[in-house]
Amino acid sequence: MAGEIREKQWETLRTIAETLNRSTDVRPMLQSVLEELLEVTGLATGWIFLAGERMEYEPVAVHRLPPGLSVEENRPMCQGSCWCLNKFWDGRLQEAANIMECKRLENAVKHGWGDTQGITHHATVPLIAGKERIGLLNVASPGKESFSGDELALLEAVAYQIGTAVQKTRLIQVQRQRVEQYARLDEVSRFLWTVPDPETLPRKVVCEAGRQFRWPWVGMWTGEGEQLKLVSLYSRGNCAEPEVSMPVDKVGPIGLAFTRQRAVTGEKGLEALRILWPDCASVAAVPISTRNRRIGVLSVGVPRSNDLEEGDLPVITALGEHLSLVMEKALLEEERKRYTLVEERNRLARDLHDSVNQKLFSLSLSAHAAKDLPPEQGQLLRETLEDIHHLSREALKEMRSLIWQLRPAGLEEGVVTALRKHGRELGLIVEDEVEGVRELPRRVEEALWRIGQEALNNISRHAGTDRAHLSLKMGRREIRLEIADHGCGFSRESVHGGKRSLGLSSMKERAELLGGTLTLESRPAQGTVCRAVIPIRERSEGDADPDSVGG
Repeated sequence: MAGEIREKQWETLRTIAETLNRSTDVRPMLQSVLEELLEVTGLATGWIFLAGERMEYEPVAVHRLPPGLSVEENRPMCQGSCWCLNKFWDGRLQEAANIMECKRLENAVKHGWGDTQGITHHATVPLIAGKERIGLLNVASPGKESFSGDELALLEAVAYQIGTAVQKTRLIQVQRQRVEQYARLDEVSRFLWTVPDPETLPRKVVCEAGRQFRWPWVGMWTGEGEQLKLVSLYSRGNCAEPEVSMPVDKVGPIGLAFTRQRAVTGEKGLEALRILWPDCASVAAVPISTRNRRIGVLSVGVPRSNDLEEGDLPVITALGEHLSLVMEKALLEEERKRYTLVEERNRLARDLHDSVNQKLFSLSLSAHAAKDLPPEQGQLLRETLEDIHHLSREALKEMRSLIWQLRPAGLEEGVVTALRKHGRELGLIVEDEVEGVRELPRRVEEALWRIGQEALNNISRHAGTDRAHLSLKMGRREIRLEIADHGCGFSRESVHGGKRSLGLSSMKERAELLGGTLTLESRPAQGTVCRAVIPIRERSEGDADPDSVGG
């Protein structure tokens, strides 16, 4: 008889082992194991909880539950604690045991949830793999109030197999997830280096990171004194630019990441953030900085504390490091452009000294000599005057050449900055937005400058408002400049023949000379939009730009 029991136990363990080896997905695997276990042991029902150390649990497999426990899609199994879980959490449940009472079954009878089919007790076995406590296996049958030692030993052996299989499956899933995460990180990093405009980088990086990693919330913050400003936010599939500022010490892990300059995760101090992310439970944050400047923080928020897995923080940290490098490259590029401009000015100064200045000096000497010549030396005087005429023409020619190499006054910091300053000089408040970045040919930049000047002049003189909106969008094939106001506007009839039409003609000519267009949209009392679109010829990196300022 004992031999038959032992043989049946070995057969049960072999069947469970085969079932566990057929799957690498925890839920289907445990459901199949539970069904096989009940089949070979003849027990009526069972359920498996996966439980953590923080009073959290999840019923991942159930089979043939009585109506009192399966009501409303197994609701009694998903809510509240019970005696077996309480013993598991407080460490009293270390081996297979008979549970003399079941709180869930008692509640089913007490609240009239449904028939319990005569089940009053169950056996419970902790699922343990090494030192890791994973969950519980519970089994029961009608009228069965206790399990024998052999039965509990078999259940304990099965539970050990289940625990080991769950741990192995989790390790496989973690490894697989890590590979996928780093593949996504590679995609996002490649994308970062293709963004040409550092101004649009925050918005684009959070949108791409949220899309690739499927994190619920991704935010980019910039430091402004004692404040952190949320400049870009990905929230469950939507991208926005909230421009919301909060004190550094009121944003929990995000503020700590900024002040300590290291990756931080946490669940405390999130009250202020819940204005933006109502059900945010945990945040991971990494600093964004260059070698000598703190820029801000990249943050990821999740609705449950265990949604941030072990492999997420290294990925978020690596993403922050890539973003820091891209930002530093953009700052270095701006610095390079400033140095290039200084070098260009120095070159022009040398040219002025080496050519025009010498000719002007020779011109001065010749004029002085001509003044002292006696009248009888007329031939020599005529030759001297001819030399003066020749030198003056050469000096004028070289001066004109150098002047044409200079940008128009005010364009040293770019056309948008120049137009904003010009608007301020006219008494206007100019709001601006820039999309894209590229080095513009000199003729294009000068045309945009002159068109923008005239548009702002018209707003100052005719619009009856002190506000203007400037938009510059730089694409691969065209540049689009729009200057708009919400002033008094005008009708087409009022333009013809007036001074405004002369300015408009000049603006149209400048755009059309470069193959572009200029349009003016206006209606009385509804404001005016001036729009210039100028095409840009694509060129390879090695091609010289004949219009650009160069050495």
